[in-house]
Amino acid sequence: MAMDKNEIVLKVNRVYNPPRAIVDGSYIKPEEYERLYAESIKDPESFWAKIAEEELHWFRRWDRVRAGDHPYYRWFVNGKLNITYNCLDRHVKAGKRNKLAYIYINEENHEVKVTYGELLDMVNRFANGLKSLGIQRGDRVAIYMPLIVEQIVAMLACARIGALHSVVFGGFSAPALRLRIMDAQAKVVITSTWTKRRGKKIDLKSSVDEAVADLPFLEKVVVVQREGDDYELVEKEVDFHGLVKSQSSVCEPEVMDSEDPLFILYTSGTTGKPKGVLHTVGGYNVYTHYTTKIVFDLHENDIFWSTADPGWITGHSYLVYGPLSVGVTSVIAEGAPDYPDPGWWWSIIERYKVNVFYTAPTVVRLFMRYGEEWPRKYDLSSLRILGCVGEPLNPEAWIWFYEQIGKKNCALIDTWWQTETGGHMITTIPSYAAKPGKAGKPFFGIVADVVDKTGQPVAPNTVGSLVIKQPWPSGLRTCWNEPERYEKYWKTIAPYYLAGDLATKDEDGYIMFLGRADDVLNVSGHRIGTAEVESALVSHPAVAEAAVIGKPHPLKGESIKGFLILKHGQEPSELLIEDLKLHVRRELGSLAVPDELQVLDSLPKTRSGKIMRRVLKSHELGMEVGDISTLED
Repeated sequence: MAMDKNEIVLKVNRVYNPPRAIVDGSYIKPEEYERLYAESIKDPESFWAKIAEEELHWFRRWDRVRAGDHPYYRWFVNGKLNITYNCLDRHVKAGKRNKLAYIYINEENHEVKVTYGELLDMVNRFANGLKSLGIQRGDRVAIYMPLIVEQIVAMLACARIGALHSVVFGGFSAPALRLRIMDAQAKVVITSTWTKRRGKKIDLKSSVDEAVADLPFLEKVVVVQREGDDYELVEKEVDFHGLVKSQSSVCEPEVMDSEDPLFILYTSGTTGKPKGVLHTVGGYNVYTHYTTKIVFDLHENDIFWSTADPGWITGHSYLVYGPLSVGVTSVIAEGAPDYPDPGWWWSIIERYKVNVFYTAPTVVRLFMRYGEEWPRKYDLSSLRILGCVGEPLNPEAWIWFYEQIGKKNCALIDTWWQTETGGHMITTIPSYAAKPGKAGKPFFGIVADVVDKTGQPVAPNTVGSLVIKQPWPSGLRTCWNEPERYEKYWKTIAPYYLAGDLATKDEDGYIMFLGRADDVLNVSGHRIGTAEVESALVSHPAVAEAAVIGKPHPLKGESIKGFLILKHGQEPSELLIEDLKLHVRRELGSLAVPDELQVLDSLPKTRSGKIMRRVLKSHELGMEVGDISTLED
């Protein structure tokens, strides 16, 4: 039953205090947050040094905690470590060899359980396998796989030997995959024969075949053959499981410098080409470890479920590296959240007694549509903490999640961060009071503010741009082969890091996010560049020009609408519209397919020829157009 609007307003204006039991059991109490935050801002080097020393294993201690200034700063200078040692060896040596690292389940309720000892064994074997294929420290390896244990093994094996992994989401098309493989110059691609979603097999291998055709630098394709598969592999192809079985289970971790590259992850920007965000080993390990532990308040025997795919940064930080470094047991589920029925995910929480559940606002809104009767069929009393990520969690969805899933007995944390930031930046820790619709306050060591174009703070509850005022350990260090795109983050409103999101900050310091300030769409929590979609549309032989905007969508957060100018001789038709959507699906993948396409005679442009998307968006949403003095017509 939908809430009355007045009821929503009343609840949004309330502050939600977490249950007493959660406050009492938390690592950090509300009053401690204030004290620790002040310390972390006053002396960030001492703050992070203490965490790095107490929480992680280093082969060699650093000389300086931080050196240099933005944009080119360094953390834990000359410190030596390997992130997989902190994720695996450290726990095995501490007597946790038989503790579960992952519980995998799929739509057919097929279950696989992997202990820390077994995971270490698999990672070592596959790391040796990569070495046998000629992969060395600094080489790039592309991973295009479904959410299965082997995907995590592949990532960790790369990190074990100092190779950079570049994970590409399995929903991307062959051209999108090829672009990323070419940009990273990956020597090996690791893939799987298929994945299954809503009961249907989705072929992944054929997309890889198309993506790697005639790439001279590509040396091998490693294939995970799934249940029942027995394909005859051709030249350059290697069987994943056969490679693992043939190798030794001993592989000493490569001693990495704190600032050595760990991975490249491509994220959409405001130009057509995605940015290769580069993260390094030391600061990323420290920050993802600590945010995982504190933000989710994870304890020794907790069962943690982050529903993210490693094709996105949330999967990197809060499905793989963070939870493994902390040493908890995680659930991974391959498939759609509402198949075979809308109760599937709730049955998983009941079955494994999940304590901490981290998902996307899109998923919350999906389940809202199905109604309260589905979660009521299951025992969700094991839940202690609920979390959201990917886009702003609107107040109505916040309240539904809190009341219907958490039964008012859980802390609900909304987290704001980016591919570029590596870890949580703005959130409320579980013991702290939350406000629906507002992500919360800055995490330790994060100096955040909402400013105007000149960098001056705006008045409370006024819309401005979010900036971060000093470097933090897990920030990106560059954009792969494009340092000028990286420098733009720090030089647009110098000397601050410009996040690119519009936000407000209230009188209590709580920050609310309103969406992207640039031409990046946020569809179901996934960033898609308008230029990428526009380029795909224009590559169709019928289209002369295209412009794309995002529209508010009750389920996906934003939906995509495209405006088209057709070439002479082309006539608009339903058949053409469907063909254009299919074309975008082939070029970019299903996430980027516009929900709407409209044919126009002309597009609003500046006198210099730049398309004014905000004019299109204002007309579409019935808003004031604003200043159009630069409009050509």
